[in-house]
Amino acid sequence: MASINRTLLLLIHTFCAFGTTRAGDAGDLRPCSGPHCPSIRSPRQSRFHNPTSQSRPVNEPASSSAGHDATHHALVGGVLGSSCPDCITPQTQAHVINDTGECRGFECRLPLRIRAKPQPRPCAGAGCEPEGSPSPLIHEADTAAQILGEFPDIGYPATETGAPLGVQLTCDIKPGENEVPAEDALILHLQLEKGQEKLVEALRTQQVLIRDLQKRLEEQQSMLLSQQHEILNQQRRMFEQMDVVKAQYGLLTETVKQVSFQGLQEELQNYFEIHLTSLQNQARSHLQKTYAVHKADVDAKVMNTVGGPSQPLLGCQTACGPDEYCNFKKDPPLCEKCTVCPPGFFLVSQCSPTADRKCQDRDECLELQSLCGEREKCLNTPGGFRCLGVSERQIYTGLCGNEYFYNSEREECQACSDCDGEPVVPCTFTSDTVCESVSENLLSGSWGASVNIPPTKSRSNSIYSGLNLKIRGKESSGILIKKDDYLNLQQHGLIWIDYNFAVKHSCRNFLQVLIRINGSEDETQHLSEVRIEQPERKFFQGVTVSGAVEVEPNHNLTLVLKSPNQYCNLSKDIQVYELGGDPFSLFWLSHDSGAVAMTAQISTATHYQSNYRPIFRVSTISDPYIVTLTHDGRGVRFTESGVVKFVLQQAVYSMGHTCVRDGFSIIAHVQRNGTNQEMLRSFKAGVNYRDTSISLSGAIRVYSEDWLNFEIISPPQCNVRYFGDGSGISMLSLIWVPTAFSSTLTATVSRIGLPTGAVRNKRLSFRQLSPNTEQIQLIGSTEIHAQKRFAFSEAGTVSVSLLIKLIHSCNVVKLTLYRESTDAGQPTLLAQQVGGPMPEGSYWASVELRTSFQVHNGTAFYVSLDCVRGRINQIIHEGATNINILWLTL
Repeated sequence: MASINRTLLLLIHTFCAFGTTRAGDAGDLRPCSGPHCPSIRSPRQSRFHNPTSQSRPVNEPASSSAGHDATHHALVGGVLGSSCPDCITPQTQAHVINDTGECRGFECRLPLRIRAKPQPRPCAGAGCEPEGSPSPLIHEADTAAQILGEFPDIGYPATETGAPLGVQLTCDIKPGENEVPAEDALILHLQLEKGQEKLVEALRTQQVLIRDLQKRLEEQQSMLLSQQHEILNQQRRMFEQMDVVKAQYGLLTETVKQVSFQGLQEELQNYFEIHLTSLQNQARSHLQKTYAVHKADVDAKVMNTVGGPSQPLLGCQTACGPDEYCNFKKDPPLCEKCTVCPPGFFLVSQCSPTADRKCQDRDECLELQSLCGEREKCLNTPGGFRCLGVSERQIYTGLCGNEYFYNSEREECQACSDCDGEPVVPCTFTSDTVCESVSENLLSGSWGASVNIPPTKSRSNSIYSGLNLKIRGKESSGILIKKDDYLNLQQHGLIWIDYNFAVKHSCRNFLQVLIRINGSEDETQHLSEVRIEQPERKFFQGVTVSGAVEVEPNHNLTLVLKSPNQYCNLSKDIQVYELGGDPFSLFWLSHDSGAVAMTAQISTATHYQSNYRPIFRVSTISDPYIVTLTHDGRGVRFTESGVVKFVLQQAVYSMGHTCVRDGFSIIAHVQRNGTNQEMLRSFKAGVNYRDTSISLSGAIRVYSEDWLNFEIISPPQCNVRYFGDGSGISMLSLIWVPTAFSSTLTATVSRIGLPTGAVRNKRLSFRQLSPNTEQIQLIGSTEIHAQKRFAFSEAGTVSVSLLIKLIHSCNVVKLTLYRESTDAGQPTLLAQQVGGPMPEGSYWASVELRTSFQVHNGTAFYVSLDCVRGRINQIIHEGATNINILWLTL
């Protein structure tokens, strides 16, 4: 099509130029003779003949049209006119043309106004035009139609007017004006067409390149898919081979059982286990190598684009250690520790510099067909197995077999853990192996977890007989092993326990939360108990039960919730508040620290006076030389200096409205050099015709021959009965620690900046009461959050006791202890306690929080107060509001 367009434009250009040059020669008749005359080209003349643009002379006879018409009507240079054979002879034709100044070559391009005009020639005869007559006009449209007739392939069929459709030819031949601009426009049009053709050609080339790239990408994708299909097929074949080997092994085992050759059975079993493991290792190694090769080929293409001289293309920045591998999933690749196969798994492939160790679960049900017996179904689990439909009697008689123990939390048999050295406690039918042991140089340690009530099995579930609370969250440690509803202690030493509990209940009478220590099946000790009274209306009540005792390995510690009668439904009458952090915590002290523990019961008494001093009777004591009771049993005497951590919990029954209005207080005194000094004080809102418990906990510094005694203050005209028996409802527990391994600090809230009103997560400011210590400091006014943070300069174990006495109308008031991180990150919630609105008729209320945790050099903590739907009216800044911190060395 482009070639046809170029031909058409060339013809238009030739026609226009020729028409312009011949416009003044229409009347110039030149005779012609010879073979080049128009008469010889009659077929071509007839093709160019257009009856609308020329006519025969009027006086010429019609009969002469055959011969004379060929010479008389001749087409010269595309112009049709009359001829005069008598005017000029053929011999002078060339001379005449040269003399008339007819255009030649470049002259034809000149405008008419500067071109040499041809001289007129004489003419005689009948065929000549009279002188002065106008020259016949030439119609460019007709001539163009004749020229286009030479090319039947272009344009559309001719219309009735004779001109082809689709092609319109225009040529301005007005002399001396725009012949050259029209030609320049045509040349510019041709150049634009050539540029357009080049652009189209370039676009076609780009399209070809794009198609080529798409084709290559499809080929690479198909190659990757084929490689993946190959890997999957190899894996499927490997598993099929493993299934065949396992089936053959099962058949052979059955055959050996029937023959009953025990020795041969063991040898064959070992033989097939070895070969089965070898086959699995080979198959997985082959699969891993195949996949690694394909992956390396693909990753090399991708990583080559980002690699540089300083960064290896396939590998970590640094060489990995002997028990490490390069993890390519990280960006950039990093060295990581090789995985250790857990119990119940076998090794598939060793750890390599570029791949982690591979482990696979052992299918005990397939290896041992009669593992659960013939009637029970065996179900394989990760690291163990489960026998469906077995009884507890079968479980505790060794159902799991050798090197397995029954996990009561998962209700399945699990493989015993493997220790690098000698285990501390071997694996039993119901407990796992204990591998980690506390270092001989470690003097203290702490552990914490959360506790929840087990779900009820029926709507009429009573807790009259006692319900063991489930301890969850934290994993086991060298101090203890966590079971589902109890803790198994693993170390000799002394322990201190704190449990924060909050509940809303409508049970008759009261609830009891207690700590129970089981030395054996026949030896059970109620370490401490706290009573939660029945409220006049339902609201959340927060209590803390604490205790201290000397323990031996395999002692069990249990938390119990119970009621004194059967009129307390677990699903209807009890709603527990989910406290944040670790509601349950304890710290452990080694005997190497020289610490001494003592527990003492309080005698029952009916007292109507405002002041009451309890009388103690020793239950347990680890060293009576250091700690002992006074001669009247009303105090504890110390023979050496040290720090004492204690808790006194007293169960009472009170009658009278003054008990509710004024409440109860417990004061700890230290008698030193014949004088009694008040050290700590606690407050508890009273009740009327109700049972409740009051308690005081803290740590103080004592010296040789100091006495520690307590006083309980009740309101006047308040009838109070103080209970005491062997159940632990009224107990004194304490731990004495030498000053070389401990220190203590006491503070109260600062009267400046006490939070009041609608308080939301407000940090409390404190004022220090005891002297500074090297390990504990209250951050001064020059630091950020002055007087609000307690910091530690040495690693150790910390026990905190916090009590706040206040007046509030909050629906729930929260007391939270946060630990600040050394990297300026978000603080960690350690422990929390809540309290509800004040009982009716009461003026003051209290919230108490106790917990234990580990600290390092630079560790700091602070206390936050939060009021939900209400306001804080007043906080007392002395007396019953205090914070007490005990630090123990590691």
